[in-house]
Amino acid sequence: MHYTDYDTRLAAYAVITDDTGHVLLALWNEGSRRQWTLPGGGVELHESVEQGVVREVKEESGYDVELGDLLGVDTYVIGPERRLNGSGRPMKAVRALFAARVVGGELTHERDGSTDEARWISVHEVGGLDRVSVVDIGLRMAGLR
Repeated sequence: MHYTDYDTRLAAYAVITDDTGHVLLALWNEGSRRQWTLPGGGVELHESVEQGVVREVKEESGYDVELGDLLGVDTYVIGPERRLNGSGRPMKAVRALFAARVVGGELTHERDGSTDEARWISVHEVGGLDRVSVVDIGLRMAGLR
């Protein structure tokens, strides 16, 4: 399929851990059910990938972060029947995942956004959560799985 025949969504996510073995997750509310995800999301047209992830983390968690290494890039295809916007077109999701650390701010929950809550969760408890695939991908890329 030619690239003009499908949509592409560029997103960026942060894997943020603390010294006690916890990872910062956000509760995503836009799917068919609420699921945990890494803080992050769609990169705006005027932003770099790095600017997008820093903004998204701030919106979803209240934290200011400093980015570390690019952990990797993940892609997958969403069929037209699974699109949330009803466009009828398939979409290729391109997700850049970064290591990051908190440098300021205060844990707060996003209001009127794509997430309801941000929480530090033990890496060992993540396997028991209802979560989106980017959580496992990010933890694996960060060497935490």
